[in-house]
Amino acid sequence: MSGNPYQDDRGNKDASITKRHGVGEIPYRKGGKATPAAKGEAFLIGDTMTGGYGTGPDILHECTIAVNPGEIAVIVGPNGAGKSTAMKAVFGMLDVRSGHVLLDGEDITALSPQDRVIKGMGFVPQTNNIFTSLTVEENLEMGAFIRRDDFRGTMAQVYDLFPILKEKRNQAAGELSGGQRQQVAVGRALMTRPKVLMLDEPTAGVSPIVMDELFDRIIEVARTGIPILMVEQNARQALEIADKGYVLVQGRNAFTGTGKELLEDPEVRKSFLGG
Repeated sequence: MSGNPYQDDRGNKDASITKRHGVGEIPYRKGGKATPAAKGEAFLIGDTMTGGYGTGPDILHECTIAVNPGEIAVIVGPNGAGKSTAMKAVFGMLDVRSGHVLLDGEDITALSPQDRVIKGMGFVPQTNNIFTSLTVEENLEMGAFIRRDDFRGTMAQVYDLFPILKEKRNQAAGELSGGQRQQVAVGRALMTRPKVLMLDEPTAGVSPIVMDELFDRIIEVARTGIPILMVEQNARQALEIADKGYVLVQGRNAFTGTGKELLEDPEVRKSFLGG
């Protein structure tokens, strides 16, 4: 994207931390089975999703979000727009009453969140996303719970991505700063070697400097080829690094485009970016 300083140099192409072709707060929900999907769809897509929590009213209304390998897709919008709800729908944390969720050629709409993790989804919730009483390294080890292979190489890559975590690997995660905790949460999700990484407001409550550092690390993850779907309250900054952007209003798609297109759209700027 023109104007994006990261677009032309997405650096390190080492994709071994991801699981491109393979395999917090997650309520248990009994799921069904995955089924083959039609060809030609995005790698991950929540397609025309309508749904809500339990027997409550619909929060999402024919909402569509999608991301492909190597892309960063950002969901933005006003408070109460359904941003986090859309991501939770993709992850299976609420009922999708109509529409579908497709991942890597399979319809996974009927799967539970637990089964979606096994299929390759890495999800980092906004809050309660680390084990505060465990050390940093124990948190990362917990992220490898579905692995049956030697995950030491992946842990080394996480430490390369987040050097401060290696320095503090024997420290209780609850003693870390907010930004460092978020690094632990992202690192733990990467320990599964996910096919796709989903982040719910990863920069909430951190300083602008820490926000920039986290965005840099998110870009580094995208450089490996893993798709990243992110809900973000800092809309302008997020759209600056986004390949795709989705502006939601009252659970519906209001605007969709590249990050650059949305940043330059007069109505988006006026209504959602402060002019």
